Amino acid sequence: MTGRTVVAVDLGAESARVAAVTLTDGRLEFRLASRTPNVPEISSGQLSWNMDSLWQGVSDGLAKLTVESDPIASVGVDSWGVDYGLLDEDGTPVRDPVCYRDGRNAAQLTRALARVGARNLYLATGCQIHEVNSVFGLMDDAANHPLRLESARKMLMMADLFANRLSGSTVTERSLASTTGCFDMATASWAVDLLDKVGVPTHMLPDVVAAGTDAGPLIGVPRTGALRHARVILPAAHDTASAVLAVPSDAPGEGYISSGTWSLVGVLAREPVITEESFAANLTNEGGYQGTIRLLRNITGLWMLQACRAQWSREGTARGYDQLADAASRETPLRSIINPNAAEFLAPGDLPARIRRYCLRNGEPVPETIGQTARCVVDSLALAYRLTFEDIARVTGHSINAVNVVGGGVRHTLLQQATADAVGVPVRCGSPEAAALGNAAAQLVCLGELTATDIPALMRAGSEVHTYEPLAGADWEAAAARLRLLIRCDDAGRGTGGPGTRPQTPVPITQHP
Repeated sequence: MTGRTVVAVDLGAESARVAAVTLTDGRLEFRLASRTPNVPEISSGQLSWNMDSLWQGVSDGLAKLTVESDPIASVGVDSWGVDYGLLDEDGTPVRDPVCYRDGRNAAQLTRALARVGARNLYLATGCQIHEVNSVFGLMDDAANHPLRLESARKMLMMADLFANRLSGSTVTERSLASTTGCFDMATASWAVDLLDKVGVPTHMLPDVVAAGTDAGPLIGVPRTGALRHARVILPAAHDTASAVLAVPSDAPGEGYISSGTWSLVGVLAREPVITEESFAANLTNEGGYQGTIRLLRNITGLWMLQACRAQWSREGTARGYDQLADAASRETPLRSIINPNAAEFLAPGDLPARIRRYCLRNGEPVPETIGQTARCVVDSLALAYRLTFEDIARVTGHSINAVNVVGGGVRHTLLQQATADAVGVPVRCGSPEAAALGNAAAQLVCLGELTATDIPALMRAGSEVHTYEPLAGADWEAAAARLRLLIRCDDAGRGTGGPGTRPQTPVPITQHP
């Protein structure tokens, strides 16, 4: 296990990163080549991703590695889920992909619920019912922009679009397909009957392949220097699937949190769990590496702090993340609680004001300062994690005995201690670069440099794991009951079931991410 280098392209909602990862003496050495800010912008009236800017950042990073790296064996791309692009007959994008925060999906979710019902939506796919799901964007395209779908030859998810530009590939990797709300996890095939019922055409749906598929030689950038013989390999292309692969533990009975803009909170399973109980809990079944299932809930994550920080900066009170964490640590725990998955927190804009209005409406103490607001977010996230693990335990019959956290959120020490306190089990924090490392590991398995069973030990060898033990003090039990009540209030009257992911009155989009 020595000396092979691959490139992980990790597309995130805040930035696109290109990194060289080298397997050397039983460890993965990570070297960041480039980071490009990723900011959605208004295009033709919709909040959209700037593909030209993202592609320029990726190609610049690869060009840098061409001259600065040892020979590169392969390139793999991972990204967030749900967002997609459409390619016409010539392989040209119909338009830039619309961002899931645009707000267009809420009305389509309401239409889908009226047409087929929440239960049928869930049982057809095993996918958590959430307005960000691709199926609702496709419904909007079909209803309001039909020429987009009529001219589309292929629908590809974000990472697939970059794999297409790098290799000509026109397939999607299973973990990304599983986030769409269009894919039946029980049969591992597109849910064509459901799509017919909600009015989404299916002619553009791509073939679905497994993580570790070799997509062919690199053709989208000059094949010179270190990239002369590089191939494109599809990793577990959903960034959380790659991140979970990089968890430095394979012990039974443990949960995980992939902590970033979103928090994906769950456990690994061998088979999909699509039951009346999982529907009632609104748990999602997403694809993992080597056919595994990530049984989880998507929770609005550090986006809350990102958006608050952006608003405070616009108001002339700029704060770094460390400053926000320090201010929050000086506040009383559990003073104010919100439901992070309330739909009013999804769109860009003035999040601190929305948090204040939410607290006022629900009888929670209104945060008056930056520190109180940041503490409210941290505590609410930790409580949402606790409730998710409680629901998973109820559905599966198995409680967790530890939580493994990976992703950029591991750097937020206050959140990790709050998570340990709320859930009541040790929280072990691995690498903040988990998505890129898991991406690289899948490539190395495909290249024959590793076996899948080597990966957990490899991640342990290369990670400085920090453990947070639960501390006594605040009454997390009572606070969890408060959050459950808030969630019931948020869901009341919508007839959709499931905890705290339902649309309320859509918040108008703005140009502020």
